[in-house]
Amino acid sequence: MTFQNTLEFAQQLDAQDELKQYRNEFIFPQHNGKDVIYFTGNSLGLQPKRARDYVNEVMEDWANLAVEGHFYANKPWWDYQERFSEPLSKIIGAKPSEVTVMNTLTVNLHLLMVSFYRPTSNRFKIICEEKAFPSDQYMFQSQVKHHGYNPEDAIIEIKRRDGEHNIRLEDILSKIEEVGDELALVLFGGVNYYTGQVFDMKTITDAGHKVGANVGFDLAHAAGNIKLELHDWNVDFAAWCSYKYMNSGPGNASGCFVHEKHHHSNLPRFAGWWGHNKERRFKMEPQFDPVHGADGWQVSNLPILSLAPYLASAEMFAEVGMDKLIKKRDLITAYLEFILHEIDKEIEGSEFEVITPKEAKDRACQLSVYLHGQGRDLFDYLMKNGVITDWREPNVIRLAPVPFYTSFEDMYNFGQILKNGILK
Repeated sequence: MTFQNTLEFAQQLDAQDELKQYRNEFIFPQHNGKDVIYFTGNSLGLQPKRARDYVNEVMEDWANLAVEGHFYANKPWWDYQERFSEPLSKIIGAKPSEVTVMNTLTVNLHLLMVSFYRPTSNRFKIICEEKAFPSDQYMFQSQVKHHGYNPEDAIIEIKRRDGEHNIRLEDILSKIEEVGDELALVLFGGVNYYTGQVFDMKTITDAGHKVGANVGFDLAHAAGNIKLELHDWNVDFAAWCSYKYMNSGPGNASGCFVHEKHHHSNLPRFAGWWGHNKERRFKMEPQFDPVHGADGWQVSNLPILSLAPYLASAEMFAEVGMDKLIKKRDLITAYLEFILHEIDKEIEGSEFEVITPKEAKDRACQLSVYLHGQGRDLFDYLMKNGVITDWREPNVIRLAPVPFYTSFEDMYNFGQILKNGILK
C-alpha cells in the first residue's frame, strides 16, 4: 500500500478498518474537549466501558449475597478464574489447562522460578537480555542470591553489538551453546520493553532445551500484542501482566502459563490452598494435593474485584481474535512510521531514528523513536497538546498505536502536532 500524509487518506483507512467500532468501547482522557491521542497502551491500556458493568456485578453480589457470593453469585467467586482459561489460551497459544490468573507479574515470576530455576553446583547460570525491565533484573539478582550464588557469576546478559539498538538472534543462540551444561534457565522478555523488539521465542526455546536448560518468558509486552504459540513452541513457563495491551486496569492481576508436560511432574512449588484439589479445597486437609494444570500453581484465593475488569477485556479479545488485531496492528504501525519519516523530511535539522526493528515479524505495536536534535521539551510539548506518550532516557519516546482503540486519523494528527512542536 502506498501511504499518504493527508487527513483524507487517514480517514479513508479508518473507514475501511474492520475494528473501528471498538474505539467506542473505550474511555479516552479528554484534552480541550477532545479525545487525547493515546500512545501508552504499552504501559496502561484504556478503560473498556464494559469493565464498569463487570465490577458493578461483583459489588451487587457482595452487597446482596455477602459470603454466599462464593457459590451463588451470577459468576460464583470460587471458580471465577476458570472463566479466563479459554479466552487467554487463545491469546497466548496454549491449552486451557495450561493457563491461570493470580497475583501480579513479578510475584508470579518469582513463584515460577521456584519450580523452574533449580540450580546445582554445576548448572546454575541464567541467560537474559541486556536492559531487561528493571523488575526482572532485580528478580534475577535476588533469586541467585537466595540460592547462594553471586549475580556476577550466575547472570549472563546478552548484549547489543556496538552501534546497534537490537539484540541479534545469533548472539543469543551462540551464548546458550557456549554456556551449555552450566545453563539452568533462559528467561527473556517476549518483547523488549525499551526497543519493542520481538524475540524468536520458538528458536530460543529449542536452543535452551538442547543444552538441558528450562526456558521461560516475561510476556508483559507480548500478551495481547503478538501472535503467541506457547504450547507448540514447547515453552516451559511464562507470565504476563494484564494492564497493558489487555486493558484490565492499573496494577491488575497477572496471567501464567505452565506447559502441560510439567503438570504431573514432581517440580517443587510454593503451595497455597487455592492451588489445592478443587473438589476437596474446603475440607481443609493438611496435605497439599495440587489441582491438575496451571491452576495448581495458585496460592491464595483470587481478588475478584480485580479480575472483573480483566474478564471484561478478555471476552472482548475473544470477540475479535488475535489475527484481526495483528492485521490492524501491522498496518497502523507502518502508517505511523511513514508519518514520522514524512515529518522528518519536511523539517530541516530534525532526525527521528526508529530503533525498533523494521520488519513486522520482529516488532509489534510499538515504535521507539530516538529524537536526535530534540529533547525533553518536545515530549513535554506533545503532552501539553493532547498526545500522551512515554519518555525514556536518554532521548527516546515510545509510541504504541494499540489496534483496539487508536485510529489512523490519530496518526495523521499526531504528525501535525509533532511538526508544530519542532517548529515552535
